[in-house]
Amino acid sequence: MSAVNLKDIERRMSGAFSNLKTEFSGLRTGRASVNMLDPVMVSAYGSKMPISQVANVSVPEPRMLSVSVWDAGLVAATDKAIRDAGLGLNPIVDGQNLRIPVPELNEERRRDMTKIAAKYTESCRISIRNVRRDGMELLKKAEKDGDISQDQQHDEGEQVQELTDKYITQVDDALKTKDAEIMQV
Repeated sequence: MSAVNLKDIERRMSGAFSNLKTEFSGLRTGRASVNMLDPVMVSAYGSKMPISQVANVSVPEPRMLSVSVWDAGLVAATDKAIRDAGLGLNPIVDGQNLRIPVPELNEERRRDMTKIAAKYTESCRISIRNVRRDGMELLKKAEKDGDISQDQQHDEGEQVQELTDKYITQVDDALKTKDAEIMQV
C-alpha cells in the first residue's frame, strides 16, 4: 500500500508547470503572440469580458496582431481596452478589425521582462516545493500512524523528491529558454 498518490503529486506539479508556461506566453518578447492580449478585459454588454469572448485574435505577420471584433459596436471598447491594458500597444482601427503593430523592445524593457519571468519561475518553484512538502507530510503521518514502514516512507520520499527535481529542472530550462527569447534582438 502506498501512503501517497504519486500520480496526484505529479499532476499537481505538472499543473504548476503548465501555469508557468501560460504566464510565460503572455510575456512580450518583441514578436506577436495571440496570448499577448489574454489579460485584456473589454467592457461589453454591461460587464468586463476577456477579449477572446468578443473577438478573434490572430498573428498575420511576426510583428503584427489582428483582432477581428465580432460586434461592430464593441470596436471602440476593444480599442480602448487594449490601449489601457498597459501592454504598450496602440491599435489601428480598420472597420471591424484592429491591426496592432508590436514594437521592438528596448534593452531596459527586455531586462524588466526577464525579471518578471524570473518572478513567475520562483512562484512556480514554490508551488512545486509546496506539493513536495504536502507529500512528505503525508508520508511522515502514515509512518507515525503505523500504516507504512520507515523503509517504505524513505523509498516513497525519494520518489517524491525525484519528481520534484524533475519539475524544478523543467522550470529552470523553461526560464533559460524564455530569457534567451526575450533578450534576442
